[in-house]
Amino acid sequence: MNTLKIILTTLVLSIITACGGGGGSATAQGSISGTATKGPVSSATVTAYAISNGQIGAQIATAMTDANGNFTMTTGSYAGPVMLQMSGGTYKDEATGTTNMTMAPGDVMTAVMPTIAVGTAISGIQVTPVTAMAQTMAQHMAGGMTDTNIAAANTAMGSYFTVSDILHTQPMNPLITNSGSGASIDAQNYGMVLAAMSQYAQTLGMTVSSAFVTAMMSDASDGVMDGKMGANQISMSMDVMMGTSMMASTAGTSGLATAMTSFITNLTANQSGLTTMDMATLIQMLSNTSGQI
Repeated sequence: MNTLKIILTTLVLSIITACGGGGGSATAQGSISGTATKGPVSSATVTAYAISNGQIGAQIATAMTDANGNFTMTTGSYAGPVMLQMSGGTYKDEATGTTNMTMAPGDVMTAVMPTIAVGTAISGIQVTPVTAMAQTMAQHMAGGMTDTNIAAANTAMGSYFTVSDILHTQPMNPLITNSGSGASIDAQNYGMVLAAMSQYAQTLGMTVSSAFVTAMMSDASDGVMDGKMGANQISMSMDVMMGTSMMASTAGTSGLATAMTSFITNLTANQSGLTTMDMATLIQMLSNTSGQI
C-alpha cells in the first residue's frame, strides 16, 4: 500500500511539473525595451512587427514611451526578425528649442532587428532617425529585410555617421549641460548627427523637423545620399504656407556638415560642451563624402 502511494504521489508531481505547477508558465515570454530619440520622444506609440520573407508581417506588440522616450513591450513566444515603428508623441527640438514639438502625421521612425530567440529579454534598443534610415535601406535591398540585409544596412548606416552600433548606442543629448563630457565618441557623433538634422530643418524653415527625418529615410532607401529615391528627386513637406520643397542633392552630405557646424557654434542650443574641433573628423567626412552609404 505504501509503495502504491509513493508511485501515485510521484506521478502527480510529474504532471504538475510538466504543466508549470506553482503558478509558472511553460511558454517563454520575450521582451524588447529601449528608447525613441528625436530628442527623447514622449507619449509616442511604438509597435513591433514580425518580418516574414523580408517584408513587414503581423503586429507582435505595442507600447507607449514615457517622458524620457523609454518603452518596454512583451513579445511573447515570437522568434524572428523584428521591425519597430514609432509614431506620434512630442519631443524637444534641438535647433529651435521648441518644447513639445509634435511628430507630424505620417512621419514615423523605425528600427529593424535581426532574428531574436524565443523568450529573450532584449534591452537598450534605440529608435532614431538613423535606425530609420537603415530600416528603409534594408527594406529596399534585394530580398528585403532579411537578417543579412538588416545587419548590412545597420552597419553601413553606422559607418556613414561614424557610430559603431546604431541599435544599441544611446545618442548624447546636446540640450543637456555638459552632456559631451564623458560620453563616448559614438554617442557624441550620434547626438550631433540628430542635432544637425534638426538644424537643417530649421534652416529650411520647416515647421516640424520630423519632416526632414522622413526625407532622409527616403534618401537612404537606395543606398546613396543624393536627394533622390532611385531616379526621383524627393519632395519634402515644409508647412501649410510653403507647401513642399525638393530635397537638395547635398542635404545628406555637405549640407548636413554645414548644419552640424551651425548647431555646434550656437551655444544657446548646444549645451553639450563640444566644439567644432571635437566634431571635426565627422564634419570633414560628411563634407567630403560622395553620399554612398
